[in-house]
Amino acid sequence: MKILIFAAGLGTRLKHLTKDKPKALVKFNGKPILEHLILNLKSQGFNDFVINIHHFADQIENFLKENNNFNSNIEISDERKMLLETGGGLLKAKTFLIDEENFIIYNADIFSDINLKELISEHKKNKALATLVVQERETSRKLLFNAENELCQWKNFATNEIKVAKETNSKLKAWAFTGVHIVSNQVFKHITEAGKFSIIDLYLRLAKEHKILAHKANNNYWFDLGKPENIINAENYIKNNATF
Repeated sequence: MKILIFAAGLGTRLKHLTKDKPKALVKFNGKPILEHLILNLKSQGFNDFVINIHHFADQIENFLKENNNFNSNIEISDERKMLLETGGGLLKAKTFLIDEENFIIYNADIFSDINLKELISEHKKNKALATLVVQERETSRKLLFNAENELCQWKNFATNEIKVAKETNSKLKAWAFTGVHIVSNQVFKHITEAGKFSIIDLYLRLAKEHKILAHKANNNYWFDLGKPENIINAENYIKNNATF
């Protein structure tokens, strides 16, 4: 199964660390973020990757070449001309993914031990169009799901902005998105958007008629390395855990 790694972002939350390099190549515990992710995914049995690039794209290509693609099959979805956001990035990578019955999407800056085999099993069992890994975590923006774990809303709890996908009578559960999801290639039949667009907005639109489900994360750790303080927290976690 292929994994689409979103590595095209500008990394603005990392401030000075991304002035001369892409976010994916910022050092974390002695190695670039992207290297940690690829090695983690390989340890779970995955070896086929599509990586989208934009910010300092040449550096990522050179890094992969210098490391012999970490003995993996890596294809590049090139967004040098225009950064397409997550939804546009998915559509841009269609050529590489259309022949995969299902594929995983993983944000390059997520460091976690989420069990992807469990995710795949649940996604296939439910025959979902997309299954989003979620968790209980403090954040202002959350996805809301009904009793059947179907996506119903997105809400910004700081501003009370709400985007409704589908109406429901059941009590909604608010969970934080982890940046990890599995998607059926049938999704490409339903994408009408073009250019730059959000994959979450796409899911909200499709949830009206299709199964966009939640998968509660089964993991010991999860860090968003898109902020300098989170890199420090993750490094401290590694130092304090003998499994690393």
